[in-house]
Amino acid sequence: VVDVYETPEEIVVESTLAGVKPDDLDINITKNSVQIRGSREREKKIQEENFLYQECYWGSFSRTVVLPQEVDSDEAQASIKNGILTIKVPKINRSKSKKLKVKEN
Repeated sequence: VVDVYETPEEIVVESTLAGVKPDDLDINITKNSVQIRGSREREKKIQEENFLYQECYWGSFSRTVVLPQEVDSDEAQASIKNGILTIKVPKINRSKSKKLKVKEN
């Protein structure tokens, strides 16, 4: 589950990752995408026949989010609190046009 939103300065990616340790996460950011990979392991082994319901996902996971504009991956920050991963990536604001001054030779 991923939420992506923007502020005037950055793009924010939030994901619920209950049961995932920070050391089990691999986050890769390019100029236009964020990839979150990791794994969630069950602490105790439960026999398949003992399950009444099994809805939780255990094991490796990967999710890639395409961003709506170019970002500065060098300045990105990630934190996890109460099972919520938050990635903040500053936007690169490039103007659509550039005014050039002509030099006389």
